[in-house]
Amino acid sequence: MDRCRRLLERGQARPSGLRFRELCELAECFGFSLARRKGSHHIYKRDGFRTLLNFQESGGMAKAYQVRQLLLTLEELGIL
Repeated sequence: MDRCRRLLERGQARPSGLRFRELCELAECFGFSLARRKGSHHIYKRDGFRTLLNFQESGGMAKAYQVRQLLLTLEELGIL
């Protein structure tokens, strides 16, 4: 859980500084799983939560708005 907490803190401090694989790992830390992949789109879902999260890689980095979207979703779920 220590790695998850560090990734969360990095994402909160600087959303544009998170690598794509770290964004995926962070989502998985909080119960999301990869539902499907189509091209560059990675779709994550979570049991009991209807909204799907769509992540795309941009030169190895996560898109900042998608990091913020995950953080807002975690707030909605009461995790943050």
